[in-house]
Amino acid sequence: MKKLYSLLLVICLLVVCMLTGVHALEKSDGNDNAQVINIYNWGDYIDPALLKKFEKESGYKVNYDTFDSNEAMFTKIQQGGTHYDIAIPSEYMIEKLRQENLLVSLDQKKIKGMQYLERRFLNLSFDPENHYSIPYFWGTLGIVYNDKMIAKNMITSWNDLWKNDLKDNVMLIDGAREVMGMGLNSLGYSLNSKNKMELQSAAHKLKKLTPNVKAIVADEIKMYMINEESAVAVTFSGEAFDMMAENQHLHYVIPEEGSNLWFDNIVIPKTVQNEKGAYAFINFMLRPENAAQNAEYIGYSTPNKKALDYLPKNITSDKQFYPADPLMKNLEVYQDLGPEYLGIYNDLFLEMKMYRN
Repeated sequence: MKKLYSLLLVICLLVVCMLTGVHALEKSDGNDNAQVINIYNWGDYIDPALLKKFEKESGYKVNYDTFDSNEAMFTKIQQGGTHYDIAIPSEYMIEKLRQENLLVSLDQKKIKGMQYLERRFLNLSFDPENHYSIPYFWGTLGIVYNDKMIAKNMITSWNDLWKNDLKDNVMLIDGAREVMGMGLNSLGYSLNSKNKMELQSAAHKLKKLTPNVKAIVADEIKMYMINEESAVAVTFSGEAFDMMAENQHLHYVIPEEGSNLWFDNIVIPKTVQNEKGAYAFINFMLRPENAAQNAEYIGYSTPNKKALDYLPKNITSDKQFYPADPLMKNLEVYQDLGPEYLGIYNDLFLEMKMYRN
């Protein structure tokens, strides 16, 4: 009998150890709802000091995972098996996530700080009434140039990139929507065009640009421009901000015929495990002093109008990063094209890259 009791005691101890181990593993993976908030964001897209400040104030531990494309983020959330409480996708992907029923409808009563956001960044087509998302950053796609290598007023338009003076001196960002959109805008078409003749015309014109294209790259474009390895680059405003901080001869231009106006917003995915923590994080980031600190660290434009009071005047007065209304009217937000036309854009962009080689 003693042996039986001993065996039962051993079994009970093993069960307790196993349960303790599972709990510890879940806690390390971010499944301990009371203590952890899991954030899924672009790489280097928040000031690390703010994460530490949030942890100290809220008592939550932050698990911070990163993605390198909206599509990768969508796939991971769609497949499930994750426990993300917060994600920060772009506008067209918010629309897609919403259509796929992968987002939690926000309880506006739990959100503090909406009054600080500029009205023009609310109630947009990808999320009417902001039922699913809160603005985080916004910016534009434009052109960076080096005034040591070309004249200061030489670049004002997308079409200037086709000038013979720029042979083998233009770097393009490696993105189908961005490059195809540039081609479409240069012809006066919408960067969300679903007109196949317009798309073919843009692709044909982009092939004519290839003698000027030095490289089609991603993150490396920042280093190349800082090191003056090219005269011109097509990039996003925040990347341009970082480049200009490192090299005083670099300047950023939003092309006069129009470009992309993008938004990255905070959402709560259906994978949420800690909804209370998610709202705490949203409210923390809506505080003007935190939004300003984040904007100064990252270099992108904040939608928080009260945060502008905390930012240096040389940042908020720069019309290339905080454009006036007339220029804003020429900018377009990416729409979800659907799988058919997204495939067409990707195929035409790939053709251009192969043509270049």
